[in-house]
Amino acid sequence: MTPPTLPSYVEQDPFDLPEWLGSAEVAWRSEGALGAGHRVAGTLTSAGHQAVPCDLLAVDDAYPEPVAADTLRVRAHQVWQHGEVLVVSAGGRVLLALPGSRVGLDDAVDALRRLAKAVGARPDAWSVLLRVGR
Repeated sequence: MTPPTLPSYVEQDPFDLPEWLGSAEVAWRSEGALGAGHRVAGTLTSAGHQAVPCDLLAVDDAYPEPVAADTLRVRAHQVWQHGEVLVVSAGGRVLLALPGSRVGLDDAVDALRRLAKAVGARPDAWSVLLRVGR
């Protein structure tokens, strides 16, 4: 049996993200419901700025295939333990890698709070808009 080909993620420095994320009022808008899977697509937006595609990725989902390599999973857990979130990119999208197999409400808000902190923003300048349907 051939092992599955895992998606390729590249670690990204939060300071390489657009500067406005650290100085403007920012909203992350989900494109799907939380809890429905290991990845929730979303977008970081702010008036007058080009939107940044930003997804939440629960790195521990392993069925029917792992969603991330062990090295990425371990790194995501290490960073999370230190109060930060691992920022990676794939296919032109930014992803926040967080522990777990599903993206829940608390983890989603916490991951975005950690990203706000990483880019030097005041967390109270960021908001999270979620879809409630599945």
